[in-house]
This record gives sequence, C-alpha cells and structure tokens, in this order.
Amino acid sequence: MAFEVKHLQKKFGEKQAVEDLSFELASPGVYALLGTNGAGKSTSIRMMLGILAKDHGEVLLNGENFDTRKVNVGYLAEERGLYPKYPIMDQLLYFASLKGLSTDEAMDRIKYWGDRLKVTEYLFPERKKGKKFKPTLADQLSKGNQQKIQLMAALISDPEFLILDEPLSGLDPVNTDLFKSVIHEEIDKKKYIIMSSHQMPVIEEFCEDITIMNRGKVKVQGNLNDIKKSYGRVNLFVKCDEDITDTISTLGIKVVNDTPAGVQLKVKDEAEAKNLLRHLTDADKSIVHFELREPSLHEIFIEAVGEGNIENEAEETVSE
Repeated sequence: MAFEVKHLQKKFGEKQAVEDLSFELASPGVYALLGTNGAGKSTSIRMMLGILAKDHGEVLLNGENFDTRKVNVGYLAEERGLYPKYPIMDQLLYFASLKGLSTDEAMDRIKYWGDRLKVTEYLFPERKKGKKFKPTLADQLSKGNQQKIQLMAALISDPEFLILDEPLSGLDPVNTDLFKSVIHEEIDKKKYIIMSSHQMPVIEEFCEDITIMNRGKVKVQGNLNDIKKSYGRVNLFVKCDEDITDTISTLGIKVVNDTPAGVQLKVKDEAEAKNLLRHLTDADKSIVHFELREPSLHEIFIEAVGEGNIENEAEETVSE
C-alpha cells in the first residue's frame, strides 16, 4: 500500500495556505509534517481527509483517490472535539458505530483502551447503592483525560491509517510517555501514520521521513538521516577546565553559545574541528568534552524557517 500526496494547494482569499505539497508514504511507518503555527500543516491534513476542499492536487492510496469512507482511518485532531455535556461512553459508542462496529465489539475495545489509557474509572463509574447513577460527562474530565478519550475514539476501529495532529500537546510527562508507548505499539502493528508536531525530539523518536513547511511552502523534505548528513558534522561542543576563548578567537571559529557547561561552536568542516583539537592538545588544555555532530532536527528547523518567522507566526492570529 502506498499513500501519495501530489501538488496539494489551498488558498484562503489572498492567503496561500498550502502551495504545492507533495510527499509519499510508501510503506508502514511515520511521516512527519513540521512547521510553525500557520505553516499549513493542519490545512494539509484536512485536505487529505476530505474535510476541506483542495484547490488543486491529488491524495491517492494505491493509485486511487483516498476516500475515508472506504479506508479505515483514525484521526486525532489538533482542536480537541468532544461534546462537553454528553457522557463520554455514549460518545465513544457513537464514534464506534460510525466505523461499523457492533455494540459488543465497541464495548470490548472501550474496556481494553480504558485500561490501557488508565481512564476505566470514568468510563465505568461505580454505581453507589441508593443513589442515581450519573455517567461521566466530557467536561468533567481534565484536559489530559479528555485527550485520552479522543485518542480512544481515533483507535477504537483499529485503523490501518492513523493521522495524529499534535498528539502530545498539553500532556504532562507521565501521560506523554503513555501516549508515546501507544504510538510505538501502533508502529509495531505496521500502521501508516502521519504525525504533525511542534516537538522536535518527538519527531526524531518516531519519524524517518519529514516535510518542514513555512507559510504554506515546503522548505525541507526527505529522509531525516539523509537530511542531517547533508549538513555535515559542523556542530562542535567543547568543554575544558581552562578558559579557551583566546584559542577559539585566534582560529576564527564561530561561537554559537557559551555556557558554564561548555562552548557550542559552528565549524566549517571536520578539518577545522581537528585543528582546534590539535591546538588545545598542544596547549596542554584539560579537555573534558569534545563532540562533533550533525545538526539536530531543532537546529535544521530553525535554519529552515528562520527565528524571525517563528516570532512573527507567534503573533499572528490567523488559523491554519
């Protein structure tokens, strides 16, 4: 099975929200869409799902139009969407029925996911003798537990295709680890997953292939390891017991950050790093840490979209 997005475009008035987005998920795994607020990620996802009409382009599965009525798709939207005044059990049963599950099948899966996500007490509250039973309403749950219920709704049909838009947003560390473990399980089941996230370490943990978008345009795209290799090993971290400022200055190496923990440098190539190491050794400096590495995804992201764009996007109120 191959999932393809070809030349997607969307415009809102004069604003080009998505401009010529193309990528392919050729085998099971996780594909990442990255970008600042307003970059076009959620708009792209909505076009893929048919929630939003596209101005141009195709979304294909095995060469045919991707139709969520024919493909079992689970979708966790960035805008959380439970009905606040309705019982969560009724909502889950309703969402399951939309996927064609019988009540018995749905209850079995609700029991499983309730236990797995640690929300059983809200789904099956204790019936106290002499008191009228009151089911749990969505707005009686914390935001984290509401997010768990929405993840259950996305997974209840055991979808072959999963779209997760900012799945870890707003979660505490304990629930973040819980959600991560569930995502790893879905990956192990050979699911096709598209993930959008602002959290770069999360993307590096799950995704092999990425697209970085900025203001609707594709800025960086491809296999993450290949992208990192293309930048080369130019990030150098050095820590010595002695002050090495003069040595760095003499060699004309760019200082990115100087902290008590060490100095972060940007070198032209490995030869420049080796030259610095030689100078430090000849000067009998006590080298505590010397690490030359490829850039992190965070550093690639900042370079691709620019720090100024991140600040500007944070000030904008226009939705994707």
